[in-house]
Amino acid sequence: MVNEQVHVIDLPYAHHILTKLRDKNTKRKEFRKYLTELGRIVGMEMSRVLDYKIVEVETPLNVYAKGIELTDLEKVLLIGILRAAIPFLNGILEVIPSARLGLISARRIEESNRGGKDFDVEVSYVKIPEIDSDTTVIIADPMFATGSTMLRIIPEIAKKGIPKKMIIASVIATRYAVNRLLEKYPKIYVFTVSIDKELNSKGFIVPGLGDAGDRAFDC
Repeated sequence: MVNEQVHVIDLPYAHHILTKLRDKNTKRKEFRKYLTELGRIVGMEMSRVLDYKIVEVETPLNVYAKGIELTDLEKVLLIGILRAAIPFLNGILEVIPSARLGLISARRIEESNRGGKDFDVEVSYVKIPEIDSDTTVIIADPMFATGSTMLRIIPEIAKKGIPKKMIIASVIATRYAVNRLLEKYPKIYVFTVSIDKELNSKGFIVPGLGDAGDRAFDC
């Protein structure tokens, strides 16, 4: 954990999978599989910030044991940013199968690049159910590079209502993107497997893993 809002997952198995994703020799089929696997891991880690209550259950030995029930699990809206998020989203859904789903198609306008750290973002499709004050919104996007996409789509999401809490789920982030986001939205949580050091002149994360959408779908 970097601070209260930023959680960097240090599980060795997660970094084993991340290493496979970084490898340029990993084929498309395996790349999607590994994204799904990290979706499951990030999905479980995000339970750290979900609300819960103490419950008591009776075991097969006819004794009672105290435990917890994650009360937020039935009130999750999971939003995927097309297209790289699809396999990652599927992994999170395996952990939170009751989540409602939303999709947003957003792309960086490459010619609007401003020094590799800022882009205009075109949003061409938004399909999100209504949001109430009990909803936990999870935005899934494997590459949290410059923050431009998140800053563009959060107001779109807010048109459907203000959630109880919002979480960004990613595989790789940059400090620049995290700082940009939290400067404007200081209560949002960020979960990621790695915070990489820099952005190149084209706004790609370095060392990163390349274009996740291209590598997952080859189109």
